[in-house]
Amino acid sequence: MAEAADFPGMTPSPARRWLRRTGALLAGAPLLAGLLQLPAAPAQAVGQTSAKEASDAGTVAVSVDALSPSAPTDGDTLTVSGTVTNNGKQAVTDAHVGLRVGSALTTRSAIDGAAKRADDLSGNDGSEVGGKYVAEFAKLTPGVSEHFSISVPVAKLDLDDDGVYPLGVSLAGETSAQPWEQVLGIQRTFLPWQPEEADTPSRTTVLWPLVSTVHMSAETGSNAQQTPVFLNDDLAEELSPGGRLEQLLSLGKELDVTWVIDPDLLASVDAMTGSYRIRGEGDTTTAGTHQAVAKQWLDDLQDAVLGKEVVALPFADPDLASLAHNGTGVAGSLSQLKAATDVAATTVETVLHVTPNTDFAWPVDGAVDPSIVKVATSAGADKVIARGDSLTENGDLTYTPSAARPIGGGTTAVVADARLSTAFKGDLTKASTSTLAVQEFLAQSLALNLQTGKQRSVVVAPQRMPTASQARSLAEAVTTLQGGTWSQSQQLAAAAKAKPDPGATTKVPSRSAYPASLRKQELPRSAFEQIAYTQDKLDNFKVILANEARVVTPFGRAMNREMSTSWRGRSTAAGSFRQGVQAYLDTLTGQVKLIDKSETKLSGRSATIPVTVQNNLVQGVDHLILRLTSKNPTRLEISDEAYAEQPVTVSGGHTSTVKFTTSAKVNGQTTVVAQLYTEDGQKYGDEVTFDVRVTEITATVMLVIGGGVLLLVLAGFRMYTQRKRAAAREAAETEEDGEDGAGEAGEPADGPENPGNPENRPEKESGGRAGAADPEQPSDGTPDTAVESTDPSGTGERVDR
Repeated sequence: MAEAADFPGMTPSPARRWLRRTGALLAGAPLLAGLLQLPAAPAQAVGQTSAKEASDAGTVAVSVDALSPSAPTDGDTLTVSGTVTNNGKQAVTDAHVGLRVGSALTTRSAIDGAAKRADDLSGNDGSEVGGKYVAEFAKLTPGVSEHFSISVPVAKLDLDDDGVYPLGVSLAGETSAQPWEQVLGIQRTFLPWQPEEADTPSRTTVLWPLVSTVHMSAETGSNAQQTPVFLNDDLAEELSPGGRLEQLLSLGKELDVTWVIDPDLLASVDAMTGSYRIRGEGDTTTAGTHQAVAKQWLDDLQDAVLGKEVVALPFADPDLASLAHNGTGVAGSLSQLKAATDVAATTVETVLHVTPNTDFAWPVDGAVDPSIVKVATSAGADKVIARGDSLTENGDLTYTPSAARPIGGGTTAVVADARLSTAFKGDLTKASTSTLAVQEFLAQSLALNLQTGKQRSVVVAPQRMPTASQARSLAEAVTTLQGGTWSQSQQLAAAAKAKPDPGATTKVPSRSAYPASLRKQELPRSAFEQIAYTQDKLDNFKVILANEARVVTPFGRAMNREMSTSWRGRSTAAGSFRQGVQAYLDTLTGQVKLIDKSETKLSGRSATIPVTVQNNLVQGVDHLILRLTSKNPTRLEISDEAYAEQPVTVSGGHTSTVKFTTSAKVNGQTTVVAQLYTEDGQKYGDEVTFDVRVTEITATVMLVIGGGVLLLVLAGFRMYTQRKRAAAREAAETEEDGEDGAGEAGEPADGPENPGNPENRPEKESGGRAGAADPEQPSDGTPDTAVESTDPSGTGERVDR
């Protein structure tokens, strides 16, 4: 009230400030007294609260980078090393890293739960081993990581019965804000303990997959070797030292595993050992240079699989689930799977010189439904590799059953253990994540073995294409397992033949139960339709080829690759590959074609029309039919039918011209169509359409020409007879003149008659020639008929016959 009475903007007087403070103190005295009378909080509770707050704030991160040995036995010394990082804003003092061993975990689900709380400070981790088995730090500076290493005899860990023990690696210390010792960070892992050989060890099969993405295109060179063309040079990177496939090979050859191989990978690497090309920008290619790397990898693989079990997947590892769900309704899709299966064994035998097992089908992630099983076995396989999270147990069993399960129709499902098979997914490039994965894998394997005294067959089917770091982690775990005391190695074929547990589930889940996450990654129906279209075009093309294997083999394998499981999650790349295969086939088929024709003119009642076929392929083509069709047979007739056909054979790189005889009936323009067909009546290539203009000669014109020729012949004959008669008359006249001169000497040749009287002059025959001594008289008239000429008569000239 006093403050309210003060004027705004004015400072209260000293007396008033003293009164307000005194009143506030007296009013708060009862509350302070009540608080002082409350019982004090236990120090442990305060420490736990502070620890939880520290955990929530992420004060210190503990990373376990190495644990050796992974599965210790009596007399071993356990060494744990890693780093601690102060992520807080205050320095941590009087800190140390210690080991804590909890009570044994009795179930596999308990291991799952502990793994989910790996860095939770609120767990029950038992007491710290303590003593000299700690790593001390006087101060942890914010943002700075410090390395630690602790070695402790296993005897100091108080491990009792066989089992899986949680091992906590914790850091305790103080901060200026909380100056008491507290756990500021922890990392839990697992310590499998089986010092003696198990009475009934598990028989464990580990699949070691050699699978890659698609690397080869359908394109090959035009030379005799058919130089292959690769999509890129990624395969060389995978095969090079340190690459993914090189790591898988070098790690796997030291293990007792079942090799699961995609024959397409072998074919691709084998192609790289010779001359090959890499596709560049546009239509360009460059020469590949990694022949030595490819050859070395194949040589090492041949040594690694010698005497080992090899399972061959169908060529290019077809996506069985996509085929079952989206492809069976498209004609020919199952035939593609059969072709991929048939070529698998041959490819492996040719490249690796071993005989593979082709009885197994492996759907993606082991997820199955009735349609997948049906498709998987349609090509001859009678065993399907499934996974436990797909073919789940119904709860009647208290342990994990053996892998083999009869699922009807003579088919066996080999069910891989889900926990073991998925233990090495994710980013394992960090040492800490790899170590945790290895220890959890071993813990689950031991817990599985301790479930019952019955011996069982266990299968581990990891992801198809593990990264190099995932492969290293898996190899480390398998190495420990195969050198341990509770597991024995077993081949996949033996696991499939093992006696199944009577109580194990054999019911394949329904199609609706197929995981939605996997369904989203499937190849669509349109992909299988495009494959079918390409196959139809290939079938139409190969029948005309002199050496069809040069085309059928690369395109057949390319279509197998179009169905590859490796396209999952890469729909754009998958579509581009399919389009590229189809486009290249279109390019090849377009090399055999008809040459375009311009308008053709025919003069006459009959004529020949040439049509040219061009073959730009390296090999010759045969079994082609060229059909020529007149659109107006009443005007231009090619044959008794509406069209005429002739067989066509053209050598590689040449052209061939086929001639058709036609008959014109009337003048005018007619459209003609030329089309190539295969011998079975299928159209081949585009038709060529051109116009034919007929300029036929009429009957009247023919009569005129014929009459003119006849007149010329008659005129020539008349000229010949007239000349012959004139020659005869001249000879007769010459004889008469000789006789008259001899009998009447002195008489003029013209007689005593009046020389001017033409009547008295001897007349000459028409057409006759006057004597040389008879001068032409002025009174002589023009002859009745002009001198004959041998030139043809003029137009319209009438010629006497």
